[in-house]
This record gives sequence, C-alpha cells and structure tokens, in this order.
Amino acid sequence: MLDSISPVSAVILLLLLAAPVLIIPRFSSGPALSNTSSLLRRLRGSRQPPSEVVSLRVYPIKSCRGIELTKTKLRMHGLDLDRRWMFVDAKTNEFLTIRQIPQMTLINTALDTADETSPDADGDTDTLVLSITGVQGTVRIPAYPSPSWLAAHTTLAQVKIWDTVTDGHVYGAAVNDLFSSFLARDVCLVYKGPTPRVLQGNGDPRLLGRTQSTNFPDVHPVLIASEASIAELNGRLQESGADPITIERFRPNIIIRGSTPWTEDSWKLVRISGASSSSSSLVIDVVARCARCQVPNVNPDTADKHKTQPWNTLMKYRRIDEGITYKPCFGMLSAPRNEGAIEVGMKFEVLEETRNHRYVKGF
Repeated sequence: MLDSISPVSAVILLLLLAAPVLIIPRFSSGPALSNTSSLLRRLRGSRQPPSEVVSLRVYPIKSCRGIELTKTKLRMHGLDLDRRWMFVDAKTNEFLTIRQIPQMTLINTALDTADETSPDADGDTDTLVLSITGVQGTVRIPAYPSPSWLAAHTTLAQVKIWDTVTDGHVYGAAVNDLFSSFLARDVCLVYKGPTPRVLQGNGDPRLLGRTQSTNFPDVHPVLIASEASIAELNGRLQESGADPITIERFRPNIIIRGSTPWTEDSWKLVRISGASSSSSSLVIDVVARCARCQVPNVNPDTADKHKTQPWNTLMKYRRIDEGITYKPCFGMLSAPRNEGAIEVGMKFEVLEETRNHRYVKGF
C-alpha cells in the first residue's frame, strides 16, 4: 500500500497510525463533558489562557443577601466575613437556608467600615448592618466582635449545620426579634464559635492532604465561577423562552471573566496574583465541582421561586459529575493554600488541570 503513494503521504499516514487513540469518556448515568475542547486540553496537559477577577462577593449571613466588594482578604476559611453568621431555629439550633425559606434572601447585609483601608481591623468600630427589604428597622452588630463583646452579648452553644455539630455564639432578642417577626418563626442569629469546623467530603484531610476548616458555607471555603459560563447558560435560557439570570443566584465568592464556558470543570490548582512582582500571590486548590440544588431558582430581589428555571435547563446538560449524577453543576469549590489581599482586576491563572474530579460526600 505504501508503494502506491508519495513519500510525504506515507510519512503522514505512518504518523496517524502511530498516534494514540483519544477516547472521550462518558459517565454511566449522565452526559459527556459539555465542552470537548476543554477535555482535549486536559488530556494533553496544557494550561488554559489566563483570565482576571471581575467581581468579589461575600455573604456574611448564610442564605442572606451578600455584599459585592472591589477588594478584601482571602483567609484560609474563605473570604473575610463570608458566612461567619447563620440563622438557626430557636428550638433546635439547626441551620436555616433559602432551601426552606426563600424569604431569607430579602435579609440584606452591609458593611459600615470606620477605616476603608483596614476593613479587617479588630474591634467594634466596623459594623455589620442588617436590614430587610420592605421592612422598617435595622440591626447593627460588630463585624469583628471581640471576645469580651461576645461574652457580654451572646451565649456559646452547640448548633447544627447539615450533619455537623459545631459551636456558635447565639445572639439574644435584641438582634433576633426583627427577623423572627419577618420569618414568622423563632430564629436566632449565630456567629461561628472557636472550635474549627474541619472540611469534609472532597476537603477531608485524607484527600486534601492538610487539615483545613471553614465557617458556615455548605461544604468548602470558596466558590469560584465564570462569567463565560453564566453567559452560555443565559443563552440557553433565552432560547427556551426563560428570562436571563444573574450570577448572584449561584452565590459565588470569586467571579472570573473567563474566555470559554465550562473550562472550569477541569481546574485543579489556580493562582490569583497582582500586576507587580511584589503583590500577593494566592494559590487555591480546586477540590470539587459545585453540585446545585434549586436555590438558583429563587430570585434574590423578590424571593420568588421559579418552578422550573434554571434548574430544568441545567439538568439537561450540566449533570457532569459521576459522583452526584442527580444534580447539575455550576462553579468550583475551593480551599486556599495561603492568605492575602485580593481585589478585582487581579490575574487568574490555571496551574494544573484534571479530569478526575468526582464529588465525595462527607465521611
């Protein structure tokens, strides 16, 4: 056969025959990865092009409205102030979220900082201001309560979040009454206590390689998301006749611009750095995809929950993790390796990629 073709064609044919066959994996109970080009890149071991941080968001109280910032601090337990508080049922001390009570998204948080250049200074000068959309009245509490303030104004107790029992400083009636009246049930605001809440699941020390803790997020300290992916999702929503949504529905902490949707599925290790060599460089392990419930169906402006969207659209093509095939994925759950300043405009780089992400339930 080779005798009948030109020498150049023969060389090309031999190279093709020697090349490895690329098999695109398909999960047993979910669709193949939605972005074939990103899978090819992972298999070749190449890096994604750099992007930039376009937004930073913290949610001081779990399931309540967050704050968008231009700069803050990345801590080992997450962005500064993120999920330091949560509401619990006053009788059971079990956590409450938008899943049961969509109206929680109407509880607003704002930061009244005495010195804008030092938002992480300890003391009672920095204030977290709590309000409720459409309801008169505000509650002001220290954003960085001192041990003496907590001893005088709260009670340390055991509280439950998912299957974990940890400690929390429970506020009294002066703080809780406004929110109990609004939610039509007795609730208590809780500030994370001193006992570390060690990461579980994909962040378990046996998998992460270090012992790391967090405050009151569902599982892991930081959620990173991409503007390119929300834009792609919105395109599908509009094609189906649904309204576009904001990325706030998914409650991410760090939003990057992104160039291609869903390339985040392969992130394993990322770095965020400033323009100068003297600026901080933050390295973050990406430990898992974020499997989603129907919280994104809740409009954060109105607390109205859509019956189907974006859940139905996501279920059609984002069930990509064989460890949790009954839920779609959006965003990547992460654990910082170090601490430092972070701000909008910083460079975002993917240092390592993987095709082995698989959701692991806490064990």
